[in-house]
Amino acid sequence: MDSTKLLELCDDVLGRLMAGGASDAKVVARTGQDLSVRVRLGEVELVEEAGTQSIAIRCFKGKRVATASTNDLTAAGLRRAVGDALELCDLAQEDPFAGLPDPAALASAYPDMRLYDPACGSITAGEAVERARRCEKASLDFDPRITNSEGGSFGRTQGGFVMATSGGFRGGYNGSYASVSTSPVAADEGGKNRTSGYWSAKRFLHQLEAEDAVGREAARRTVALLGARKVPTQEAPVIFDPDAARSLLGAFAGCVTGDAIYRRSSFLLDRLGETVASELVTLIDDPLLADGPGSRPFDGDGLLTRKNVVVERGVLKTWLLDTYGARKLGMASTGSAASATGSGAGVSNFYLAPGGVSAEALLRDTRRGLYVTGMMGFGFNAVTGDFSRGAYGYWVEDGALAFPVSEVTISLNFKELFASIDGVADDLEFKSGVASPTFRVAKMTIAGS
Repeated sequence: MDSTKLLELCDDVLGRLMAGGASDAKVVARTGQDLSVRVRLGEVELVEEAGTQSIAIRCFKGKRVATASTNDLTAAGLRRAVGDALELCDLAQEDPFAGLPDPAALASAYPDMRLYDPACGSITAGEAVERARRCEKASLDFDPRITNSEGGSFGRTQGGFVMATSGGFRGGYNGSYASVSTSPVAADEGGKNRTSGYWSAKRFLHQLEAEDAVGREAARRTVALLGARKVPTQEAPVIFDPDAARSLLGAFAGCVTGDAIYRRSSFLLDRLGETVASELVTLIDDPLLADGPGSRPFDGDGLLTRKNVVVERGVLKTWLLDTYGARKLGMASTGSAASATGSGAGVSNFYLAPGGVSAEALLRDTRRGLYVTGMMGFGFNAVTGDFSRGAYGYWVEDGALAFPVSEVTISLNFKELFASIDGVADDLEFKSGVASPTFRVAKMTIAGS
């Protein structure tokens, strides 16, 4: 279903809602095609291909609000969804902050964000399987010590999104995304297995790294972990590679949304305008990046999106706010509504601004410490900022990787962790909506043997 027909569908449902007694309403239509395959040791383990279409409704009767959705787009299915939304509105409690944004603030025009690649949809299930096989085979052929595999995967998705509101917003866009990955396994001493992985993901198919290159890099990382051991418990600098660093930024991002603030579930509560990180830290949420994985021309409220500098040279400058959260906090929306049918803010392309040195130079500048390439567990308390997770990677001696490390735990409260960042590299790459270059924390507790 093309965008014109999706908009017509939204307008039809919107008209039914208003005729049924709604004071305001928002209708979202989505359509998509997804393909996901996985192979293991060359054999196909999974092929999933599906087409989806759905309508979601957010309905208002004064200050009462309700939502409903359906993937049954027949006349009967739409009639039932409209009826459910209107009935649920009557049952809801009033919320003084509920409502659509001021119509004058709605986006009336927006840029082409280059979010859609038609080539993604041309990948058949058979071609996807071959891409996954090539990726896995490259990892298995890399070194005889690679003895097994957790599999190779390839996925692609594309779809359309359209929204119409009683406030006057009408718009939509198409998007696509493709990814390839593999995780080889190497046999180590003492019957242990070591595994690592590597992946590439982009909105445009031609931007993906070659499957062979992804497989070889995954195998290189796996073999490099052979002989991994613990290190004595100590305090030392810790370097986070981009994948590990991305995990930390994702946790931080969840603490700067308006939802986290008005629910008082963030360690950053009451710290707006204060220094919360080192001067090397500038955290940006930018939904306007060309072909960025989290880019979007307008937010879930129909407002124009914008680049938001959340932390500038260590100072917390803003929360990420949707219309609802902004009203509760007595502030203005930052164009960050994550959901078109619910309330809540979220990130788009959230990243740590890159520094002026290479990751290799940052490593050479580290006399000794831990270089983290992966973490395990979920050891973060958003309210207190306490952080503790299992980690693996390499020990650093005299500016070089000395030996692999595993079975250690790293810990430090986020208030100190981000304040202690003393080196940021220039290797920022966007594979997902949260991204980070390599960075170094001056000192963390490393619990080992």
